[in-house]
Amino acid sequence: MSLETRTDDGWATTRFVVGGFGTAGYACVDSLLQVGAEHVIALDDRDTEALREQAQVLETLGATIKLGEGSTTTLPDEVDIVITSPGWSPNTPLLVQAAERGVPIWSEIELAWRLRDPANAAPWLCVTGTNGKTTTVQMLTSILTAAGRRAVAAGNVGLPLLEVVMDPEPYDVIAVELSSYQLHYTSSMSAHSAVVLNLAPDHVDWHGSMDAYAADKGRIYENCQVACIYNVADEATEELVQNADVIEGCRAVGFTLGTPAISMVGMVDDLLVDRAFVEQRASSALELAALKDVNPPAPHNVANALAAAALARAFGVPATAVRDGLRAFQLDKHRIAHVADVEGVTYVDDSKATNPHAAQASLLAYEHVVWIAGGQAKGASFDELVEAAKLRLRGVVLIGQDRQVIADALGRHAPDVPVIVVESTDTGAMAQVVTEAAKLAQAGDTVLLAPGCASWDMFANYGARGDAFAEAVRRLGSTG
Repeated sequence: MSLETRTDDGWATTRFVVGGFGTAGYACVDSLLQVGAEHVIALDDRDTEALREQAQVLETLGATIKLGEGSTTTLPDEVDIVITSPGWSPNTPLLVQAAERGVPIWSEIELAWRLRDPANAAPWLCVTGTNGKTTTVQMLTSILTAAGRRAVAAGNVGLPLLEVVMDPEPYDVIAVELSSYQLHYTSSMSAHSAVVLNLAPDHVDWHGSMDAYAADKGRIYENCQVACIYNVADEATEELVQNADVIEGCRAVGFTLGTPAISMVGMVDDLLVDRAFVEQRASSALELAALKDVNPPAPHNVANALAAAALARAFGVPATAVRDGLRAFQLDKHRIAHVADVEGVTYVDDSKATNPHAAQASLLAYEHVVWIAGGQAKGASFDELVEAAKLRLRGVVLIGQDRQVIADALGRHAPDVPVIVVESTDTGAMAQVVTEAAKLAQAGDTVLLAPGCASWDMFANYGARGDAFAEAVRRLGSTG
């Protein structure tokens, strides 16, 4: 069944089932009703007052909403398309049944792409990767805004993408963050330009294997129109570009913290430069910004800035807007955020580093580090991280459910590094953690909260963990 635009009469007669009635599910049902779909059912095993209130609104408009235990067990008999929640794995019974019956399964991203109004559709500049997606998309939005474009961050960050594409006042361009979950069931998207920032083991339990995870990330390059941007330091991202089926004329463009070759953006001394989108790229490079324009100038954050700059340049943004957009950008809370300096020691909150790859990038940004780590490791290994960072470690303070996993890696690869284990898993344990870290630190060191793990064993989320760290640091400063 072909549903190419939101004016297609096929929307009215197509029978949709929306799996999950969270934020994405509600947006899917609402958007389908707006374009005249007459057969929309949403299913969710949860049943809360808030969901019932939302359901009542959409049911008055013609949708059918089924809530409560067992609602998602069986796929209805008459269905043409299933639209799935981004959190649902392919093993979810409803999706297994759809696959067995040959019913197409769409992500909300696929629906958003198909609902665009071709007459006013804004180009999509798309970002994925294991780490750095949100920062890169927000940097990109800042750059596009500095260029005078009506731009918005959407998808896995910012506004729901469906809300953006249905906006009666069209945007000039959309900066789209995409997770591997969302890409898994996205097939017809054709981004203006796209980037895979990096690849490291994550969500392997959902995808089934690292190869499957990488393949889903690589779907972002399919049908790409202008530029497929890859990380020169991560060969796997370039391989994804090489394997992608793109629109004729689409270019491969690398970003690197080193000196850029032709068709790359990179660094020359303390300048971010472009050798990809300039006519004289064979012999010269265009200055985009200075290192001091990237805040903070940690290597992985500079890499994010280069990726954002490459996407913006692919879209035709002038170099001055790259500089101005990076200067105006501020990282979200809990992303390598400076908390305080206490007795010559710098305290940094990178609670958002919820996997080893992110924590390693953070650790390598500092010369001497007391590392606070631990939580729910999600089956990850820390051997590579410890091997890479061991010469920088002044000491380590471990917390949380899987602290022993990290302790074992330290024992194998950095046995001489002092390790303090905080046994308590109470949220109030963070005060003890910071006190112990302060004892290990020397003047000029950085105490870095980069847990490399999820937070749910001790905290509501990574933000609550970072807030607890910051509060403990402030108390330390007031008593020091």
